[in-house]
Amino acid sequence: MKKRKKLRTFAFALTLFLLLPAGAACQGMPVYDNTNFLALGQSLIESAKQTSELLKTARFLKEQKERIEKVNAVIKQLRTVREIVENNQSLYETVRSDLREIISSPYISPEEVDRISESFNSLMENALEDLDFMQQLLTSDILNMDDAQRLEVLENQRMRSREVIREIGLKKQRYEILIEFRRIKEEINRRQAQY
Repeated sequence: MKKRKKLRTFAFALTLFLLLPAGAACQGMPVYDNTNFLALGQSLIESAKQTSELLKTARFLKEQKERIEKVNAVIKQLRTVREIVENNQSLYETVRSDLREIISSPYISPEEVDRISESFNSLMENALEDLDFMQQLLTSDILNMDDAQRLEVLENQRMRSREVIREIGLKKQRYEILIEFRRIKEEINRRQAQY
């Protein structure tokens, strides 16, 4: 009986051993590797340092972008101012040379000389007032404007200076056509008087 009991116990243990998965038979205390834990901690510290450096770099790049935008705004203002000055210089040259030519024409009466001079002078005065305003706009901060607002005002002035040049050109062209018309009319009258 003892043999039988032993045999039964042995068969039962053998059956359990064969039927249970291999991992179940080998379970024991979990083992932790401290070197992996230390390496993970060091990796986290390095990641934090790199993140901090990336944030500093991002802040620096943002500041540089803002500086570049400010410089671009100033460059746009300078280009606009340069064009306004060039337009006014062109206006001055046109008035100086063409007005003299128109006024000195024998086909313009003395009454017309005053009217022509006044119209050209009024355009010149407006252009000079615009230049004064532009100088005040750029040199003082009375109007408390930011760069975008200042650039918008300068763009409007540039458009006005272009318009004044166009208007002067049209006036000059009208007077030249008038002078040519009167010259041709005088020639026709002279021919008719000869026949």
